[in-house]
Amino acid sequence: MFDKILIANRGEIALRVLRACKELGISTVAVHSTADADAMHVRLADESVCIGPPPSKDSYLNIPALLAACEITGAEAVHPGYGFLSENARFAEILAEHNLEFIGPKAEHIRLMGDKIEAKKTARRLGIPVVPGSDGAVTSEEEAMEIAKNIGFPVLVKAAAGGGGRGMKVAHTAEDLALALSTAANEARSAFGDASVYLEKYLTKPRHIEIQILGDGRGGAIHLGERDCSLQRRHQKVWEEGPSPVLTAAARAKIGETCAKAMRDMKYLGVGTIEFLYEDGEFYFIEMNTRIQVEHPVTESITDIDLVLEQIRIAAGGDLPAKQDEVAIIGHAIECRINAENPQTFRPSPGRINQFHPPGGLGVRIDSAVYQGYVIPPYYDSLVGKLIVHGKTRQECLMRLRRALDEMVVDGIETTLPLFRALVREKAIIDGDYHIHWLEQYLAGEPPAG
Repeated sequence: MFDKILIANRGEIALRVLRACKELGISTVAVHSTADADAMHVRLADESVCIGPPPSKDSYLNIPALLAACEITGAEAVHPGYGFLSENARFAEILAEHNLEFIGPKAEHIRLMGDKIEAKKTARRLGIPVVPGSDGAVTSEEEAMEIAKNIGFPVLVKAAAGGGGRGMKVAHTAEDLALALSTAANEARSAFGDASVYLEKYLTKPRHIEIQILGDGRGGAIHLGERDCSLQRRHQKVWEEGPSPVLTAAARAKIGETCAKAMRDMKYLGVGTIEFLYEDGEFYFIEMNTRIQVEHPVTESITDIDLVLEQIRIAAGGDLPAKQDEVAIIGHAIECRINAENPQTFRPSPGRINQFHPPGGLGVRIDSAVYQGYVIPPYYDSLVGKLIVHGKTRQECLMRLRRALDEMVVDGIETTLPLFRALVREKAIIDGDYHIHWLEQYLAGEPPAG
């Protein structure tokens, strides 16, 4: 096991990793920008190092500064959390070149799955069902039109190196295709330095379902069930739950084993999430995230497996925490991402938190790094915290979530709490009858299509 880990992140995920390290008896090093000098993870870590000014490129993305922090403190390994450098294959390679352990997958797998086109080809080769579309990047409008006519409109134009909804446009008809191609390519070039785009069939009312996997890097891998992340705004997840209200045990076992087998074949190391669109009983691979997910507490709640702790153990050469037939889905869990944003316009609302009262009680968990008097800086994402609720049934979980949301107080800034208080009382949400376009239709005042 490692003696000392440097946490190359900030906010609630840095605090989450720190807690896992402490439970393993591992010393921790927090890094921070000047804007995060008073952050909770900095206060609780054994050591801390300032790595630069507020802009991410000068601090949390500053690889030389991170290496220097490892050298100064004697850290043996780096946990990247999510975001920032967590899916940067070159960062993993640089750490290895300096005899430092990257707590995550092998660089080759990060690179492979970071390219959406190659990831899709790999998924197909490994037997994972994929969305119908182009085999690779489209090189001309004529080629795109031929592919679109073969798979049928509407089609989705996606950036090959994309993520977070950037470089993604829908063409509903042949007349829309040229504009969608040029707009997506321009966005992709600006955001990722790569204008390559590819085509996929646009599904009209799919669910977004993801399978959590865990691999030991030696040919062993298990799946830990699914999370339903269909409530999204601008392709960003807002509410996640597990198990999905629409999957049967048989469907879960089938797609889970398909994913676990693929990871065994790859000799995948650590945690990962294989994401699908699900419509009319069929799964379609869209991407794989080679890191811990924001919504990992949902899986932890329903499996009683600490994913971050297991990430660290496996990176240190440990075995998987269970055999597949020992993994059980226990009850139901829902996570709400509470952001410092106006609940109607979603305009960011950084500032000082004058009052902070987290809810409590059986089955209620808060993953947050804020505290009363903390100032949310304007430089990073707007996450205040994640409210995770667990119950024996989905109905119990929903009632517990309603109670917890009503208890929670965050004063001094605007938050999305009012949105969740409304959603948990919506009939479609209570019935589990929603899809990836439902929330945007709801927010636009349109009657969401069931």
